[in-house]
Amino acid sequence: MSQATAVDSTGLGDVHFHDLRHTGNTLAATGSATTRELMHRMGHSSVRAALIYQHLVNGRDHQIADYVDGQIRKVKRPRRGPSGT
Repeated sequence: MSQATAVDSTGLGDVHFHDLRHTGNTLAATGSATTRELMHRMGHSSVRAALIYQHLVNGRDHQIADYVDGQIRKVKRPRRGPSGT
């Protein structure tokens, strides 16, 4: 089956094969696919293309920061009052 036939069979109208590829890789990146996994899915040997998709999930920076903050808060000791000396 050709790419054009495959796209036509979706019934999505004016959609290009690359649009489907982009959507699939974007969803994979938001599903926590690693750079290596994205490279494998796309058939690329350089990280450049995979990083394009991973920048779309920069919102994870907040999740990561929240996790790190939570871990620090677990071990953070409360401040003591005046020492009385």
